[in-house]
Amino acid sequence: MLTGGKVQPNPEDESAYMKGISKTGIPIFWYRDIQDVPPGYSFYLAHEFFDALPIHKFQRTEKGWREVLVDIDPEVPDQLRFVLSPSSTPATENFIQPDETRDHVEVCPEAGVIVQRLACRIEKDGGAALVADYGHDGTKTDTFRGFRNHKLHDVLSAPGTADLTADVDFSYLRKMTQERTTTLGPIKQREFLKNMGIDLRLQVLLQNSGDKATREQLLHSYDMLMNPEKMGDCFNFFALLPHHRLVRANKKDKPESKSPLPPVAGFNELLLK
Repeated sequence: MLTGGKVQPNPEDESAYMKGISKTGIPIFWYRDIQDVPPGYSFYLAHEFFDALPIHKFQRTEKGWREVLVDIDPEVPDQLRFVLSPSSTPATENFIQPDETRDHVEVCPEAGVIVQRLACRIEKDGGAALVADYGHDGTKTDTFRGFRNHKLHDVLSAPGTADLTADVDFSYLRKMTQERTTTLGPIKQREFLKNMGIDLRLQVLLQNSGDKATREQLLHSYDMLMNPEKMGDCFNFFALLPHHRLVRANKKDKPESKSPLPPVAGFNELLLK
């Protein structure tokens, strides 16, 4: 899509496995791992990325934490089932936080590793990362589910034929940055887009459109993005920024100074003069 379908494989000795050029002449490269991306001042955008990574599931029992595993159902041929590990597993020992209060927890170790690498890069080279995804701030429990043809699908039925997803635990991502960066959010999509000026943008588009069908499509699309019953509350936005981005630019400012910090687009209320 980015290159109009024109791409070419890269030599094996290069970190990028594919490359192309956009319609406006911008070179585009594909990498398999964030470690392959050349270091430097960068912006990272992760849209519905972290929710697709594999998770470990854990259940609190009278005997302590047990990992939720997948087993063959002895009573139903060719059917899978969830079972609890008979004893503690290495994952249970390593991934459950001592202060955990929930009875069911999902942990995505790969997400933690990737966020750590992002935080290290941003701390060293500057830039920012913006994550847009289904998620929560350490409050939800069992969110693992499957989708097939845009409908909910049993995750253990016909494995390999459905998209599997689990809500992103943003409190875990925040913890895994190890305070190398400042984190903002998560905030709901409707708040983020409102702060980004979606209402003003809609007004301008409606004013410049004389076609009734186009106007109806704009209003329908706005409703889909902003309505709490639709996508407005489903999606969350979360950001990583260098610490200095949220420090007062004028070093002479005293701590009690009332001068506002520079706003961060999307995370601060949009004020129009």
